[in-house]
Formats: sequence, structure tokens, C-alpha cells
Amino acid sequence: MALLDDLIGGVVSAVAGDKAPALNQFLQANGGVSGLSEKFQKGGAADVFSSWVSSGENKQITADTINQVLGSAQVQEFAKKMGVDPSQASSFIAQALPQVIDKLTPSGTIAQPAS
Repeated sequence: MALLDDLIGGVVSAVAGDKAPALNQFLQANGGVSGLSEKFQKGGAADVFSSWVSSGENKQITADTINQVLGSAQVQEFAKKMGVDPSQASSFIAQALPQVIDKLTPSGTIAQPAS
């Protein structure tokens, strides 16, 4: 598991820079890639999330859709950790998350955690 955590941390750092610790905590709090996939399915944005996992072009997502899918409480908590207002946080998530998910799923599939 440590190897996977190191991989995720490296990817998040490459994409998020100094915001990496907050984004890494955000990913963990949402169940990682598989947890986020489930949230996006339930939130009506499964096609967008699937584009990030697949080897094709990543679909963009808006800050409003991030709020809708993840909930304002999640975004507000992330904003608090980053020290920014929620609108900046949801915009950052909308920009960074497609890149992170894309890089964490290079084979076009979501790795299931070992049980």
C-alpha cells in the first residue's frame, strides 16, 4: 500500500504543486479514484469521470458541477485546508482533478484496492 500511496502523492505533487497536501487529503477523504468514480456516477457526471480514466481526451468539468457532484460541504472543507474561498477551491478541483485521475489510471482502468 505504501507504494501506491507514494505513486498517488507523486502524481498529486506534480499536478498540484504547493496545494498537493490538501488535494491528497481530499482524494483520501473521497475514497481515492474508485470512491470519486462512484460519487461522479451518483452525481450524474459519470461520462466526464470516465473520460479522465480512458486513454482518450479528458472532458472538462465546471466548478458548479464539482459542487453538485461532491457537495458544498466537501468543497468548503477543501477550501478551508487550502486557505481560499470555496469558489476558488471548486475551480482548482475542476482544473486539477482531471489531470490527477488521468495520470493515476494510465491503463484506462481503475485499480481496485486490495481487500
